[in-house]
Amino acid sequence: MTTERPIFSEGLRLFFPAAAIHGAMWPLIWVVLYGFGMPLAGEVPTSQWHAHEMIFGTYGMALAGFLTSAVPEWTNTPRLRGNALLAMLILWLPGRLAGLFGADWMIIPAGLADTAFLAVLAWAIILPMIRSGNRNHAAFGVWVPAMLGLEVSIRAFWVLGFFDLSAVLLHCALVLFVVLMALSMSRINVVVINNALDPSGETRPYRPHPGRRNLAGALTAAYAMAIIVLPNSQAPAFLALAAAAAFFDRQAEWFIGRALFRAEVLLLAGANLLSGLGLAAIGLSGLGLPVASSMGMHVLSMGALGLAVLAVFSIAGLRHTGRALYLPRSSHVAFALIIIAVAVRVLPELGIVEFLFGLHYAMAAMIWGTAFTVWLIGFLPFMLEPNQQS
Repeated sequence: MTTERPIFSEGLRLFFPAAAIHGAMWPLIWVVLYGFGMPLAGEVPTSQWHAHEMIFGTYGMALAGFLTSAVPEWTNTPRLRGNALLAMLILWLPGRLAGLFGADWMIIPAGLADTAFLAVLAWAIILPMIRSGNRNHAAFGVWVPAMLGLEVSIRAFWVLGFFDLSAVLLHCALVLFVVLMALSMSRINVVVINNALDPSGETRPYRPHPGRRNLAGALTAAYAMAIIVLPNSQAPAFLALAAAAAFFDRQAEWFIGRALFRAEVLLLAGANLLSGLGLAAIGLSGLGLPVASSMGMHVLSMGALGLAVLAVFSIAGLRHTGRALYLPRSSHVAFALIIIAVAVRVLPELGIVEFLFGLHYAMAAMIWGTAFTVWLIGFLPFMLEPNQQS
């Protein structure tokens, strides 16, 4: 039975590798085989297929792996395992096949599968919180259903041909994933920093400031809502700058002396910093300054979320397989590749390393995908083996 196999014993063991395979292979196929086109592409712009797959494919499955493993710990309830996890994986796959080929005729059936996947994920986190009376993590119970609503709306606009509106909602979905990243990091960071400061676990010297812990996510959520409610005003731009300032202020959480240079600490700090830089670029662009909004979007999507997801993959992957929190070399290489990919994608458009301009799209996608491949090679054996004693 599947429940006897370690990879089916917990959400992250199955879903993290699935997300990594998707993040590694889909950009590579789009670049190498399709030249950024899609063989079955119809009316839906390929750029929107690409964005949707990264948000609801790679990052959606990464979120599912984190929450189906973390919520049972937070609520002291049984975790999903075995056939329940396999069923979620099966629900997730049709959307990925549609996105791989850009198959417009699969928009509705793939959308139904993605909707079911997100609905099951929402149920899997909300029900334990209700049963346990745990309100400390209730925000996840709000934003996951919000992602479900965006998925349904994006697919509906694709069917109706309202591609300008679907582009706005894809932007909003990306920003909501930054909110979810901020929420996740605020919980992981406490464990990581305390471990870095006192590996013995006998003391807990680090206590996050409640306001600093929640402000960045709250302002980013306000920006996401303003994108939809006030799209023709400068309110989204000002809110993006406010959210960026909150992320920059949050950098103070990582002023912990030499322990900052522990890889797992530095990576979370880096994801937070890139979130601020990406939102700042978007805000400045919205106010008319000569900064490309697309640059900010790629700093967020490739940099902040890429680093954060691989950090969660590595940190949770070690802790939930019974290993000590010392990141292996594969994680270091993967993180370096993410930074390189973001630099290759952004710098030529700033007039730096201009000789890469034109090639930088393909190069960045390939390097970014390679980062997930490297992580997968290093961590898949951990996911397939029983827990080890740290």
